[in-house]
Amino acid sequence: MFYNVLKTKDTVDYDKKFDKLDLMQKDDSSLSLIALKKEEIIDTHTSVCDAAIYVIEGKIEVHFEAQKFTVEKEEILMFKKDEHHKVLALKDTKFLLIKI
Repeated sequence: MFYNVLKTKDTVDYDKKFDKLDLMQKDDSSLSLIALKKEEIIDTHTSVCDAAIYVIEGKIEVHFEAQKFTVEKEEILMFKKDEHHKVLALKDTKFLLIKI
């Protein structure tokens, strides 16, 4: 077991359009910290695991085939694997991506 305290402001930043830091990974499961600049898009894709997005700061839209969800600071969006989706940053945003 390990212990580590991370300050999100020091790990990923908005210097790039998209910045990702994988914090933990085992098989297909992972915990990643992502920074996305305002108006940037993560193109349509699927996840091999069920997933959750926890927004630390900012605001994003997650578009599924028939629906879209706005997720803001301190909100969580959960979804099943194999769902086609894309992410649009409405503001500079940092979020945790949890795949289980």
